[in-house]
Amino acid sequence: MTLHPERMGQSKQDLAAMLKDVRKRAGLSGDRLAKRCNMSQSKISRIENGKVLASIIDVERILRATDAPQELIDEATALARTAHTEWQDLRSLRRRGLHQKQQELAGLESSSSEFRYFLLSMITGLLSTPEYIKASLSHLQGDQSRLIAKKLDRQEILYDTTKKFTFILSELAVKWPLVPAPAMAMQLDRLVSVSRLPHVKLGVVPARGHISVAPMDTFTIYDTTLTTVETTAGILVLRDSRDVAAHLELFSAMERHALFGDDARTFLRECADAARDL
Repeated sequence: MTLHPERMGQSKQDLAAMLKDVRKRAGLSGDRLAKRCNMSQSKISRIENGKVLASIIDVERILRATDAPQELIDEATALARTAHTEWQDLRSLRRRGLHQKQQELAGLESSSSEFRYFLLSMITGLLSTPEYIKASLSHLQGDQSRLIAKKLDRQEILYDTTKKFTFILSELAVKWPLVPAPAMAMQLDRLVSVSRLPHVKLGVVPARGHISVAPMDTFTIYDTTLTTVETTAGILVLRDSRDVAAHLELFSAMERHALFGDDARTFLRECADAARDL
């Protein structure tokens, strides 16, 4: 079953309709199915009406309780994975206005308590200086002052001591010369400063030794419920617990290779000094 990004929203309704149809074909009432699945009848009803998005585990339990054939289980599981994935392409985001995406992120940050960022090739906006943010948006046409202001406003969340942040940057992200050397040195100074906040853990993975894993993208994990993955073409939003768990495992692996505390600050200061000497 092949589902394209533009079908992802529709897949939620398709999944609900499929599960309802399977139950009816099996001759089961919602109450009888709920008992077989060890769920409440109200949850079954909300799933079938599209008010609650069934997890992949729930889908498997429901279909096995109806004695569905393996082919149908595989098809529904694929549909469920798509329903738990949201694709936001950059062209659409730009048409809507990227400042609206900043409002969406601010809402997500407000409702979450723990954040894990893996930064592959660039420094995230929460850690960026105004010069770095401006340079990161230089490929966009028109006046981006409103978007820059929104990004800077979001940085206030860093000083909320009820939140917990872990940032892991690759050496590439630290050294990529997105701005001229003097501005890059100031950007690295900011990383050193932020790393001293008591509720912020900031690490750098140096490109040396043997690193047995190789992340392909920048990603952020919000609590343990949602992951966003940034690509050149857009952003994937993953809500499936298995996808989130896979990214948590990858993040933990990168933590084991990262420098933290004084070691990270020494590395960053050396990079800043090298930039100043250029």
